[in-house]
Parts: sequence; structure tokens; C-alpha cells
Amino acid sequence: MSPAKISLKPRVVALGHPKYVGEEYLASFSNDFDFEVLEATNRAETKAMLPRMVAERPIDAFVIRMGTPPYEPFDEDLLGAMVPHCKIITSASAGFNEFDVDWMTKNNIWFCNTVDAVAEATADMAMFLTLAVLRDTTRAERQARDGSWKANLVPVRDPGGLTLGIVGAGSIGKYLARKAAAFNMKVAYHNRRRLPVEEEQRYGLTYHARLDDLLAASDVVSINCPLNTQTTHLISHAQFAAMKDGAFLVNTARGPVVDEDALIHALESGKLTRAGLDVFHNEPNINPYFRSSDRVIVQPHMGGLTDLAFRKSETECFENIRSLFTTGRPVAPVNNLNSKLG
Repeated sequence: MSPAKISLKPRVVALGHPKYVGEEYLASFSNDFDFEVLEATNRAETKAMLPRMVAERPIDAFVIRMGTPPYEPFDEDLLGAMVPHCKIITSASAGFNEFDVDWMTKNNIWFCNTVDAVAEATADMAMFLTLAVLRDTTRAERQARDGSWKANLVPVRDPGGLTLGIVGAGSIGKYLARKAAAFNMKVAYHNRRRLPVEEEQRYGLTYHARLDDLLAASDVVSINCPLNTQTTHLISHAQFAAMKDGAFLVNTARGPVVDEDALIHALESGKLTRAGLDVFHNEPNINPYFRSSDRVIVQPHMGGLTDLAFRKSETECFENIRSLFTTGRPVAPVNNLNSKLG
């Protein structure tokens, strides 16, 4: 390409075609950016194709859509070809344990996850699993299908009057609190930092400064915190021991937040009545216990998989990029380059 034909617009590349944001949105975005798609379907293809694309012209911004397992982890080995020109990497996922944010920060690359896009959809899944564990839906559905029709089923639990304990009252936890209130549940929470009193009042939340105090007060415990070094196996043998006898657990966050061996022991001992799980340690190769046990309601990490959530998440990716190139800062960065550079 001759110098006269080189575009002055920032070059934005998506890893696979954004299917949900809409062609009309992409056409409008392309008025200010040169948008292209890297048609790689896995890590090996990305490592082969990305350097060739960068050699043609440096990439200013990179978008990573949902469905990341074939590419993980997102680190220097995969994305290093974009250094030093790339200014921002955005992810359509809420969790970001698969991303080497430290590497991005060292190379002056902003990193943004999606803050609110999948939050309500994930809260819906948490509420669904809460009702499912209370109503013993795995056994009930199996018996309806196999013709045994309520064999040995006993009255189940009503949500009204029970306490839902939320571990991590961020965007997802707050949405969940409102949904639980519609089922007349009392809602408590534990965060590293207490929310402002006005937020507690808005969402009907009671704060517990100690995690064990929240666990002891809750009939249903919902895990809604991010996965990091501090939260890996946050819920293990000691935490299950702190829970009420016969309590219920729901996890829509990340599998490793809960020690699966400790969870299985709690279920088999009767300490927990049932668990509702949308996430697991070694997805998709999950522990066979969870596939076979009547004490577990399982979903294949479906919390954020709705059409509206996908559209919102892809839109957040592009709007973070637009904000950086128009204001000098993304809307919702995970890292803070202004602080680093200052």
C-alpha cells in the first residue's frame, strides 16, 4: 500500500466476526475506524495469522468476543505481535482471569472487560439455579421423563422468608438481589469493601463484614465474585463447615472459586442439600460426580449466553475503543494506564 493510500483512521480488529452487535452499528462505527475481522478459530490459527495482519499495517485496537476457550490464554505468546502499536484490547466477557493484564499494562495497552453486559443475564441464571435447588428440579424432571412420576419426592423449599447470601455484590450481585426480593427472600452480602449505605438500601442488602458470618446466616449462598488469586478456593472445607446444616449453594462466577472436593464432601455428608452450578474447574471436562449426582443442578456455563447479553457485550467492546480515541480513556478499564504513566 502506498503512503498516499494509508488510512488515518485507527485500525480495529475483531477476533472473529461480531455476530450480535448488528451490521448497522458496525457500519456506523466504521465511519470513524477501519474495522476488520481476523478469521481465526483457535489459538494456533491466531498465532499464525495475527503477525501477518500486523505486518500489513499495525493494529490500534483488538476486540475479543465471547467463546474464548479455543484461544486461551490471552498473553504475550498469542498477542505479542501487536506490540508496541496496539493501544487497547477489549473483551466481551465479564471475567478476565484468562487475560494477562499485567503484560498488557507493562506494554501500555488498556484492557477492558464488560461491566454490565452479561450482568443481568448471569443474575437470571443465579436466580434460576436458586429456585432449581430449592425445588429439586433435577430429580423431578428425570422422574417425569422416565415415567416414575414423583417417586420418593418430598415437599421442597419455598424461597419466601429464606436468606440469600451473596458473595460479591457487584453488578451481578445487585441484579440478583432485586430478583430475589421478588421471591420474598431476605438478602445479605459480603464484599471486601462495604457498599455505600444508600446502595444497601436501594438493593435491600444486609452487610456481613466476615465471610463466615454471611455463610452462617444464609439459607442459600450465591457465588458472584471474580476469580483471582485471593478468591481461588474461597469456599472450601472451613467455609462449608460455617454454613447452616442443609444449606444450598449456587455458583455462576468461576469454578475454581469453590473447592470442588470440599463441595462434593459437603453434599455427600448432607451439610449441603443441593448445589446449582453453571461453572466448573476444568470446563468442559467436568468432574463426573456433577454429571451423575441428583444433588446437583448443572448448566454448561450458560449464564451470559443470551442474545441481548451478547449484543450488549459486543457494543461495550466497541464503545470502550471509541471512548479511548475520542477522550483519551476507555469507559471502563480494568487497568489504569493514566496512573501508571503519571
